[in-house]
Parts: sequence; C-alpha cells; structure tokens
Amino acid sequence: MNTPISCEFYDQLMVAIQRKIPSTIVYLENEQSTTMKGVVTELMMIEYEEFLVLKSGKKINLQTIFSFNGKKYKEVSFLHVKKADGTK
Repeated sequence: MNTPISCEFYDQLMVAIQRKIPSTIVYLENEQSTTMKGVVTELMMIEYEEFLVLKSGKKINLQTIFSFNGKKYKEVSFLHVKKADGTK
C-alpha cells in the first residue's frame, strides 16, 4: 500500500516543474540511497503509482523519494549512499 504524498511535497514538485528549477532528488533504488540532479518536466501515473519525470527521461517513483531540493519528506534508514555517478 502506498503512503499518501504530502501536499507540501506535491506543491514543491509543481513549482519545480512550472519554473523549470534544476532539482536534487534523493531516493531509494535497489535498497540504496541515490542522488539524482535534473529538471523535473512532469508527473505521471504508471500502474496506479505516481512518478516524476526528469528532462533526461528518468522516471522516479514518488514513494521512493525522501529528499527533494534539500527538504526531507521521509525518514529512511539505509546502509549505503550512492550518488548518480556511482561514487559513495
């Protein structure tokens, strides 16, 4: 079951899309924290789950995001931190 997305988080996503703000997204991918930078172009539903789409075409499930532009939206415990370029 998905956890509802906070209104504050959704509003911040919409502002980033409308103003084409370069954004930093920290999310879980393969049980590791991953940091991705890019411009969010849209939100879309895929099989009842909501994703943000970056200009690069990368899709990130909103349920996996715990930080957007430095603001934490979820508490997540993890062992390994991996940046988009593969470094720790």
